[in-house]
Amino acid sequence: MIVPSSNLTMETELPRMLRDRESVAPRDRFVFHSSRMRMKHVTPEQLKSMNAQTERAALELADARPDVVATACLVAIMAQGPGHHCTAEDEITAALRSEGAQAPVISSAGALLDGIKALGAARVAIITPYMKPLTRLVADYIEDTGIEVVDALSLEVPDNLAVARLDPADLREHWRRVDLGRADALVLSACVQMPSLASIQAVEDAAGLPVLSAATATAYRVLTELGLPPHVPGAGSLLRDPSGA
Repeated sequence: MIVPSSNLTMETELPRMLRDRESVAPRDRFVFHSSRMRMKHVTPEQLKSMNAQTERAALELADARPDVVATACLVAIMAQGPGHHCTAEDEITAALRSEGAQAPVISSAGALLDGIKALGAARVAIITPYMKPLTRLVADYIEDTGIEVVDALSLEVPDNLAVARLDPADLREHWRRVDLGRADALVLSACVQMPSLASIQAVEDAAGLPVLSAATATAYRVLTELGLPPHVPGAGSLLRDPSGA
């Protein structure tokens, strides 16, 4: 993974999901390696500065010859304008290939879009930790792909470490502040730094519609790129085993 230097969540939630998956698929085992890009505050200036470090981070990972590479900062990509996840993925791919690494590349931004589409959702509501202008950029990015954002809740926490310290249990109440009347799905955390995994299934059960996050969507794409069934118990509809196992 490529993560912001202040990210504490993706290296927790993604491994936790794949460990949970081992309870139903014990022969599939995973190891994780990360490269970090400096960023402490979620501002347009620091996000731009962080993006400039992408090639260096990708080259570091190329040396480990991973099976898949995920770049995990959703807003840093979405703040650059519609479709930028494709550009970011292509840049990382080029850096990997220059060192002979053949791993497929995904982004949390692209993964979230793919996750929403995999659920068949045309309308979503989102919860973010961002200030309102950044949340608007995220909503605009999603809507550029033809998915309507029917409502958005901004928790307005600008410090990235403070975002990681948010209690995911609070999301079991925050979602009630979002208008889900027209939504097909709820993005409980449109941010890879805001912890949400502990509440995904509980909120889905309470809300009565599919619930996903940037992290669960990234897990979905990681598994599909590896050619493995994208099933993780207790992580919401996107990662549910259709057989019910």
